[in-house]
Amino acid sequence: MIYTVTANPSLDHWMELDQFQMGRTNRCQKSTLMAGGKGLNVTQVLHNLHMDSMALGFVAGFVGDEIVRQVEKSGCLCRLIRLTEGCSRINVKLQCTLNDREETILGYGGEYDTTELNTAGPQIPADAMAALTEQLEQLESGDYLVLAGSVPSGASSALYADWMARLYGKDISVVVDASGETLLRTLSYHPFLVKPNHHELGELFGVTINGIEKAIFYGKQLQAQGARNVLVSMSKDGAVLCCENGAVYTQAAAKGETVVNDVGAGDSMIAGFLTGWIRTGDYRKALRYGAATGAATAFSKGLATKQEVERILAELEECA
Repeated sequence: MIYTVTANPSLDHWMELDQFQMGRTNRCQKSTLMAGGKGLNVTQVLHNLHMDSMALGFVAGFVGDEIVRQVEKSGCLCRLIRLTEGCSRINVKLQCTLNDREETILGYGGEYDTTELNTAGPQIPADAMAALTEQLEQLESGDYLVLAGSVPSGASSALYADWMARLYGKDISVVVDASGETLLRTLSYHPFLVKPNHHELGELFGVTINGIEKAIFYGKQLQAQGARNVLVSMSKDGAVLCCENGAVYTQAAAKGETVVNDVGAGDSMIAGFLTGWIRTGDYRKALRYGAATGAATAFSKGLATKQEVERILAELEECA
C-alpha cells in the first residue's frame, strides 16, 4: 500500500480572470473549489492511475469537512485526523489569461499564468500528532510512504526525519518531497526517493541549476548525503533521475501542448513515478511514466487522468 501524508492540507479556491489589477475590483469568470495539498494531490493521481493509496494528515473546521468530503467523493481512501480546534487553510489560485506574455512559470508556452496565495494552517496539538505517529507505526514491510509539502505551523523542520527514524529498518520505502532543512534532515535515514525541482535543489547548495549536468552533479550530492534515488524536475528541460544503482537517466519534457496548470505537476510526477516503479521495477520506465503524468496535469485544468497519461506517454521521447 502507498500512504501519503499531508500535514497541512488545503481547500484550493481556483479563480479564472481575464486580468488582475491590484487595488481594483476584479471579477472572475469561473471559480472552483478543490481539495489540495501535495500529499492529497499524490493520492488523487494514484487513484486516477488505478493504484491503491491511503491519505493521512490533519483537517480542522468546516474547511476540513469539505476537504474530507471531496477526497471521499473522488473515491480515494483517507484516514485524516480531525482537530477539535482551528480551521484548515483556504488557498487562492488566480489564473489570469496571458495576452502578450509567451511563457508560464514552467517555461512552456501557455494560455494562463497562475498566482498562488497560500495561507498557514492550524497548529497541531500533541495528542493529534501522536495519533498520526501511531498510524505511521502501523505501516508494514513493503509499504510506501510519501511525505510531501510543508510541515504544520509550529512544527519542527525535523518532523519528517523524526517519523522516518521510527520507521527506519522496517523495509518501508519513503518518498520525500520537501524543501530546505526539512528535506536535508531526512537524508540520513536513506529515503527511497527525494524529488526537488531544480530551484529547490539549487537553494540547498546556494547555486543556480541551469542545465542537466548541474542537476546531475548536485543530485549526486544528495545521494552522497544518504538519498537512494534523486528525481529532479526541470520544467521545460525535462527531468533527471540519479539512481541508487549508479545509473543516471534524463527525460525530455513533453512538447507540443499548452500549459494550463502548473500546480500539482510535481506531485503528479511522484504518483506516476511510483506507479511505473511498482508495476515494472525499472527506473527508466518509472521516470518516463512520471514525466508523462506530470505533463498530463500541466496540460489540463485538473489532475492527471490515466487516459491523458497514456496518450502523452505514447508521444513522449524515450529516456536517455
